[in-house]
Amino acid sequence: MTRPITAATRLVPPALGPSAGAAGRAIAPGAEPPLGVVVIGRNEGERLKRCLASLAGTPWPVVYVDSGSTDGSGAHARSVGAEVVELDRALPFTAARARNAGIARLRARHPETVAIQFVDGDCEVLEGWIPAALRMLAADPRCGAVAGRRRERHPDGSVYNLLCDIEWNTPVGQATACGGDALVRVAALDAVDAYDSSLIAGEDEDLCVRMRQQGWTIQRIDIDMTLHDAAMTSMRQWWKRTERSGYAFARVHDRHKASAVPHFQRQVRSTLVWGGAVPALLVGAMPISPLLPVLGLALYGHLSWRVARGLRRRGFAGREAWTYGVHCALAKLPQMVGYARFHLDRLRRRDTVIIEYKS
Repeated sequence: MTRPITAATRLVPPALGPSAGAAGRAIAPGAEPPLGVVVIGRNEGERLKRCLASLAGTPWPVVYVDSGSTDGSGAHARSVGAEVVELDRALPFTAARARNAGIARLRARHPETVAIQFVDGDCEVLEGWIPAALRMLAADPRCGAVAGRRRERHPDGSVYNLLCDIEWNTPVGQATACGGDALVRVAALDAVDAYDSSLIAGEDEDLCVRMRQQGWTIQRIDIDMTLHDAAMTSMRQWWKRTERSGYAFARVHDRHKASAVPHFQRQVRSTLVWGGAVPALLVGAMPISPLLPVLGLALYGHLSWRVARGLRRRGFAGREAWTYGVHCALAKLPQMVGYARFHLDRLRRRDTVIIEYKS
């Protein structure tokens, strides 16, 4: 069973290859790696305490970046030995801005750093993850970022938590992108000027697309990486989180649609069809026959079946596959709201505030 890192499980990973560039210099056998950890959070409370506790006893410096918390997160992080960066409240908070601030502080204190483990403050890093990820970087000098399996702490706590747990279970192998928990090579970050601080959603996917444009690869390896606590128990939280994903689809797709490495094409097309065109056609056709909504139910039922069938082929249990299939059909409307919100903001030349789903 996986468990958070402790001093007793302190492992020395192999050297990173010299081909990673100046920021990826080789590590002598038996030496502790020039690695750092950046944790970001906002009012995570007990979740942050568990996150930092999972890193206790490690040889690597930890930087915690706080985005305007009012629950004493910064004070707790200092009390357990983390370097704390508190972002200026006068500027909009984004995860990308927080990660960039963490990168800057970590490299100012430890310029020899060759790789950075990014962790969201509602996650715990699990034993064995960082050594395994470093082995991946050592084996593939063009690997810019590596991620593992993020698991949900309480998948049976609510259907929304279960949906997150299924979502985290991505295919193993070369990937198009990874999430916020990942081990990233500093040379790859330098090649793309790190995260885009202006993005309120989709910053991880955007970073990965830009890395791939520069010839780096993203790898998903078959090992547990972090334990996540979504603490999602209401339809409202689910709606806001799903709306944010629609915003991310639109933002990242719009930025990279003309590039050699486009992203989110399938998601945007699906959102426009199932979240926009099909509902509009059904509503418009209702005066012709009030029975047409039944056709709509059949169409969305077929969509749910297709998604569930794909998950079953990947080995998911029937309950999980059908739960996620129904979710994907229902998610089209809030995703369409997020998609429209991005394009309206762009037309109005207005910045959107961060879309939060946690209380």
